[in-house]
Amino acid sequence: MSEQQRDVIEILMHDHRAVEEMFSELESLPNTRDNATRRKTLADKVIIELVRHSVAEETEVYPAVKEKVSAEEAERAKHEHAEAEETMHILDSLDADDPDFDAQLVLLMREVRAHVAEEENEIFPHMRQIFSPAELVELGRRVERVKGKAPTRPHPSAPDEPPANRLAGPATGLLDRLRDSLTGRGRD
Repeated sequence: MSEQQRDVIEILMHDHRAVEEMFSELESLPNTRDNATRRKTLADKVIIELVRHSVAEETEVYPAVKEKVSAEEAERAKHEHAEAEETMHILDSLDADDPDFDAQLVLLMREVRAHVAEEENEIFPHMRQIFSPAELVELGRRVERVKGKAPTRPHPSAPDEPPANRLAGPATGLLDRLRDSLTGRGRD
């Protein structure tokens, strides 16, 4: 199946696996001065991926889940995102040799892994039952479009409800990508 034909669940699960791979690498790197740069680079990449993923879910997926599946599941997922975004905001400001870096990283891993388990075991199966394959593919297209314009840094005070998130996201994303380009953040 081509990239354009993947459904939203396949896209989001691919994102989950990519983040988990980065988490595993972070866990395998000892906290030494020699590894500080690699650990910070990986943490930045995790944050970039999680922010883009979260914005796409909040903009496209959760409103659809709220409407057709369960308002409670959508709200719980958004609450989990807000908690992780606060952790990412703190982690983003820390260097890898900061004493709080590891504690924030461990907290983020715990938050994200719990959220992923809930999505994959509850929300995604419910979506498969209720949405048609064509609806899931179209939702996937919209998610990919949002991810391409989404912010790359956590903005905990930014709106997470349509229409405000649809308006603020692309402008914030452009500024984040410009800042990342200037600083080299997110590059290996």
